[in-house]
Amino acid sequence: MRFFLGLTLCLLAALGQAAETGERLAPWTLLDQYDQAYSLNDDLKVLLVARDMDAGKLVNAALEGLPKDYLESRHAVFVADISRMPSVISSLFAVPAMRDYNYRVLLDRDARVTRHYPAQASSVLWLQLDRGTLTGQKAFNDAAALREALESLAP
Repeated sequence: MRFFLGLTLCLLAALGQAAETGERLAPWTLLDQYDQAYSLNDDLKVLLVARDMDAGKLVNAALEGLPKDYLESRHAVFVADISRMPSVISSLFAVPAMRDYNYRVLLDRDARVTRHYPAQASSVLWLQLDRGTLTGQKAFNDAAALREALESLAP
């Protein structure tokens, strides 16, 4: 019995670990603010992750005034963890407000995806990918620095 309990705990710990450089990211699919599905694919070069509202505001500030297809043209996507937001607030206020954004926001409503990408509070996690494999990561606490990093990506 103890053996099975130990084995189960080890498997659960392995499933909850964060992605590390050199690892291939596990496949996932999320809906955006328009309920359109997006699946992680090998073309993606940058995955931006915001685990709280302050980080989401940072992304919004960095992308302000940029064309609608700015992230897509740079093979980048933005994932927002809204799991801690009450569902009434998200459905009545937050998600409808996101429909006014000039970019796509993939919504992780239950932290199913973002829990694998730990980010510090109020910072945006930048995951650099090469054909689905994590090649590097950094965190941004400043909208201007995030915008500059996005601008360095070739469209």
